[in-house]
Amino acid sequence: MALVKPLLGHTPTLGKDTFLAETATIIGDVICGDECSFWYNAVVRGDVHYIRMGNRVNVQDNAMIHCTYQKHPTNIGNNVSIGHNAIVHGCTINDNVLIGMGAIVMDACVVESNSIIAAGAVLLEGTRVPSGSIYAGVPAKKVKDITPELVKGEIERIAESYVKYSGWYK
Repeated sequence: MALVKPLLGHTPTLGKDTFLAETATIIGDVICGDECSFWYNAVVRGDVHYIRMGNRVNVQDNAMIHCTYQKHPTNIGNNVSIGHNAIVHGCTINDNVLIGMGAIVMDACVVESNSIIAAGAVLLEGTRVPSGSIYAGVPAKKVKDITPELVKGEIERIAESYVKYSGWYK
């Protein structure tokens, strides 16, 4: 059974049709929308600030979402995929974004809609990713503009797939 734990007067609020893998951990001031999924060993820790997520957010295996005490909350839009082993910390991720496997998004970053952060990329503190961009590398830099085909073929496809996958486990 997943660990969903109240802390400091805040109880996580999960939207309808949310999937929690048995080893997922969600703590404190966390609110997520509908059709979200939290996979094996994912940790969403709203202990030092709040975490807000829209609909159809998938937090894949071993990913971690956290904040900075009294300084940087984490806000995640709709239709967002957070890849295996990714770290999303004290930042804003807008709608229709793919955070690749092992990527790190640090405090005060803003990832605008319809963007991809490549696997293994490190967005340094305060980086702003413009809408329609692909960022890669360490530190992450813009490598190209995203095509409408890539938005549909990757960002939307992965988010939709994780809604489907979670149905297998319910």
